[in-house]
Amino acid sequence: MKIFIPKMYQKNIFIINYNKLKQAGIKLLIFDLDNTLGSIDETVINEETSNFLTNLATNFQIVIASNSKKKRVSKFCSNLNIPFYTFSLKPTKKSFIKIKNDYNLDYNKMAIIGDQILTDIFGGNRLGIYTILVDPLDIDFKVSKINRLIEKKINLKNGIIRGNYYEKD
Repeated sequence: MKIFIPKMYQKNIFIINYNKLKQAGIKLLIFDLDNTLGSIDETVINEETSNFLTNLATNFQIVIASNSKKKRVSKFCSNLNIPFYTFSLKPTKKSFIKIKNDYNLDYNKMAIIGDQILTDIFGGNRLGIYTILVDPLDIDFKVSKINRLIEKKINLKNGIIRGNYYEKD
């Protein structure tokens, strides 16, 4: 069940200790979109998040990997100068392998930041990517609601309590 446990769990993307990631040799940050960078109702990234990602890009390569379709992701990212991967099919390895190859990096130099254990964390852990769980920003899609029920059972078995944030060494 360790495959479902994130290396770090924080309230949101703004609280993450990015210096720790840099010191650990992380070079590329993969951000989930829906409920991680923006709510499912946001059509364009908000200014605070956009500025934050722009500042992070001075120290890391940044990409967005979303299971959403291209129309949704491209519109959301239209004000950003950040590459994105659509219809990523997380937790499958497909998009992670593509990102690894596109950036010529080993998986241990990558981190994924997302709100779902069954897609972002499971997908990243399968390949040895540093995984960071954040709380969802908003109410989930119907499919995500089913995932949340499964996550509750996984969390109980693994001692993950939403709201008890941590960073593992």
